[in-house]
Amino acid sequence: MLLWIDLSILLILSLYVYSCTRGVAETKADRPASSPIVEKREAPKAVVAGKMAAAPEIIARKQVPILCYHQIRNWKPTDSKTARDYIVPIDQFRAQMKLLADSGYQTILPDQLFDYLAYGAPIPEKSVMLTFDDNDLDQYTAAYPELQKYGFKGVFFIMTVTMGKPRYMSREQIREISDAGHVIGSHTWDHKNVKKYEDADWAVQIEKPSKQLEEITGKKIEYFAYPFGLWKPEVIPGLKDRGMKAAFQLASPRDPADPLHTVRRIIVPGQWSEATMYRAMKSSFK
Repeated sequence: MLLWIDLSILLILSLYVYSCTRGVAETKADRPASSPIVEKREAPKAVVAGKMAAAPEIIARKQVPILCYHQIRNWKPTDSKTARDYIVPIDQFRAQMKLLADSGYQTILPDQLFDYLAYGAPIPEKSVMLTFDDNDLDQYTAAYPELQKYGFKGVFFIMTVTMGKPRYMSREQIREISDAGHVIGSHTWDHKNVKKYEDADWAVQIEKPSKQLEEITGKKIEYFAYPFGLWKPEVIPGLKDRGMKAAFQLASPRDPADPLHTVRRIIVPGQWSEATMYRAMKSSFK
């Protein structure tokens, strides 16, 4: 089973760049190590109400499964094998959402996750977070209605350069999703790797996108997804300074000094059945 999970996560991370680089200018980079993460955790200590937990206490808490999706649409004859690993067919996505609902899972949003990790606030026993990267239009036309069917809420990380372009969501659609109770987060302006930021990039990639999204939604932008899932400890203070309460990566180990800004997710490849997705979800988060 461990070998199977190792190969699955290797597939996920080796293909991630393909999905995120369609139609925009980006910087390619090596992906992080893809082996399953087994983190040492001490037994959690009681958290004093109102006092934020220290990093070891946060890491000691049981991880919440967080799934990452990109395109939700049916495959086309022109889609390559690599592309199909990142395109979840509509019926398959529906089956995955039904399985989660039938299994008693409830979706939580970033504020709930933050309060659970930082303050020990209670969350449902079967909690899951559903995240969507890049702002693809099919997240609105296919995924959004399915979430609404089950009363699920998702987190949509928007790459703002795409807004209003063909195959991407418009400002009005992003506002509608936000008004319906889903969370809008930042995924930079054009997907530039944060490990390569220079001084001017902070305004272009973080500050301006946050301002744009706040104007659209009327809500603070406080959550961030790293392009390619790549990060380094040196960028975390810059995110904090710009109001990001937490940041989401992929499958590399969390920063022992700042787990709130290195929250783990797994990508759901298009080849996975709902049963495969469920097994991977259960095995990847401890």
